[in-house]
Amino acid sequence: MFTPTPQESADKTEPTTSTTTRTTLPDDPAEHFSGYALMGLPFSSGHYLAFRRFTASSVGPGYHAVWLRTPEGRWTIYADVPPEVSCARYFGAGVSETRQVAVSAVWTGPWQLSVRVPDVVQWEIELSATWATRVATSMARHMPDAAWRSDRVLGAMGTMMGPMLRAGRMSLNGRVPNGQSFQVKPLRVWTVEDSQARIDGVDAGTHRPLRVQERLADFWLPQRGLFVSELSLRFPSTASAGGVAMATEAAETSGPAS
Repeated sequence: MFTPTPQESADKTEPTTSTTTRTTLPDDPAEHFSGYALMGLPFSSGHYLAFRRFTASSVGPGYHAVWLRTPEGRWTIYADVPPEVSCARYFGAGVSETRQVAVSAVWTGPWQLSVRVPDVVQWEIELSATWATRVATSMARHMPDAAWRSDRVLGAMGTMMGPMLRAGRMSLNGRVPNGQSFQVKPLRVWTVEDSQARIDGVDAGTHRPLRVQERLADFWLPQRGLFVSELSLRFPSTASAGGVAMATEAAETSGPAS
């Protein structure tokens, strides 16, 4: 059986032209996103980085985003689309700042990804497969579609997968800071083998778990670098207008990065 590399799996979700994507979003009233992501990676400096590449969205264009946490606990979301159609639509109430900037990601090899936020983040990522990620991938790909919409099943999966992947607590469902409910469907999983990052020109150090695991509402940030692809994210509840307004106000206050 053919097993794709992370790059091959990610490329399956990328647009085939400037106006179409290979991914068809579900036709239901929920808000949907699909693509791939590095769920998060903690560093010995106390910084935390996460990357999102949603190639299809039911609320706007696809986009790239980087989440950055400073050692002091201050979160910033950088995205290349406005906050009302980016991660800030759901997480804006839980972060200090949102900024619309040119976020980029380039595959430099089948297992290597390079992520940039101009003048802020330079991030090199090398991925690998382990027995645990292979088991998690096999389990995910054999789950029926109905199970991915069951909060009971997703709660049990998150409880089991966190220790199995040595990532601390994990959540595949719950509430985000802006109040919406979420359900996560990752069909392929890899781990971060190695990573180097420079944040504001300073080396972030080695990848190392934070002293206290971070979360944004019910969304736990893993204590180990996990990359997921063929990823679907579903928000069954309607958007919180107050949360979106807060995210938008933060972006307008901070303005685009120079």
